[in-house]
Amino acid sequence: MAPNKKMILRGDVNRIYDDKYRSSQQAKKEKLFIRPTRQRKLKNAKWFSVGMGIDLPFCLLILILLVIGTIMMFSASYAFAYYTVGDSFFYLKRQIIFIVLGIAAMAIMSFFNYNKLHKIAPIVLGVAYFSLLLVLIIPSVEGGVKRWIPLGIFNLQPSEIAKFAVILFFSHWASKYYKVMQLPKYSILPGVIVFGTIAGLLLLEPHYSGIVIVGVLTVIMLYIGGMKTKYLIVGGIALGVIILLLAVTGGLSYAMSRMDGWGQALSAERGTDLWDQTWQTRNSLYAIGSGGLWGLGLGQSRQKFLYLPEPQNDFIFAIVVEELGLIGAAIILLIFALLVWRGITLSLRSKDKFGKLLGIGLTSQIGVQVVFNILVITDWLPNTGISLPFFSYGGSSLIMLLAQMGIVLSISRTANIERT
Repeated sequence: MAPNKKMILRGDVNRIYDDKYRSSQQAKKEKLFIRPTRQRKLKNAKWFSVGMGIDLPFCLLILILLVIGTIMMFSASYAFAYYTVGDSFFYLKRQIIFIVLGIAAMAIMSFFNYNKLHKIAPIVLGVAYFSLLLVLIIPSVEGGVKRWIPLGIFNLQPSEIAKFAVILFFSHWASKYYKVMQLPKYSILPGVIVFGTIAGLLLLEPHYSGIVIVGVLTVIMLYIGGMKTKYLIVGGIALGVIILLLAVTGGLSYAMSRMDGWGQALSAERGTDLWDQTWQTRNSLYAIGSGGLWGLGLGQSRQKFLYLPEPQNDFIFAIVVEELGLIGAAIILLIFALLVWRGITLSLRSKDKFGKLLGIGLTSQIGVQVVFNILVITDWLPNTGISLPFFSYGGSSLIMLLAQMGIVLSISRTANIERT
């Protein structure tokens, strides 16, 4: 009996299927057992590869600033730490703990899908309001100033949460209403409401430097979000009128006391009240001036020996200039500039508007704080207490900052840019 034609075709199909199955199984075995080394290399390469990997240059710039900042923080703080607590390594040991926690937060956030923050932006803003209200209830720690919530190993500063919340909320808002952001209803009105309420709570602490930074970040986010330029001029005039009214009515008494010696640090007469008010700024200028072009050498600062109060905090860059000189300070500022440039470049290449706005805002915060810090230590701005990112001692600011840089690294995973 002749074989059925359909049976022959079915047999051919079965043989082809069997051959393909054996080939696929053989390929799997080769991948699993014959070339495991190559597979591990490919897996590790995804950390910094194009598309799914984080941006290596941005990550390296952060680590470089962290290393330099930690060295300089220890150099600036060991004399003050020995005098106040009897342990020269007191601030260094705590700062290393903060760095470890911050790097862990940065690593976690770099793998976190930043688009999920889009949905919870209003919740984060609510958390910021809650923390700003909570700090007003807690008894003050220093001279009636209420800026910190004690958490054991470090104090949480609600203004740091507020900065992040403002950037996140307006990234969410502008990306959601980007087609109508030129209308005052969607730009000026939410800006006034959010900034006005946060500024009011910061005014009660009081924390004027926080108000300034939050205000600048609000303007940046609204402007890159699509707000018209003419509204900035109108808003600036209105803000100037409000500040003038507060100054006349005594609402800015704490801030005015900080401005008494502004620009007069080197002209104050010894023994006067102005001499005492400008003590920190004057010694900062002494440190900068004595550094010269090449500096006195690492660890060789004179002003950190109880002349410059708390040199590990807001005025740490004055010690940096004294020890590393103008050349060393310029190199550090160049690294900061490269970090901001790389962060903005990555953000602009993001595939969605929310990622663009969020990345630019988080990176701009670093640039804003660096510029303001330099202006304060050189007496171009009143002494308002603005920390230097990655350098100044502090737990909440450093951990929050590194977590935010983790979000920028998360954005870099989807950024359409070649890794270098």
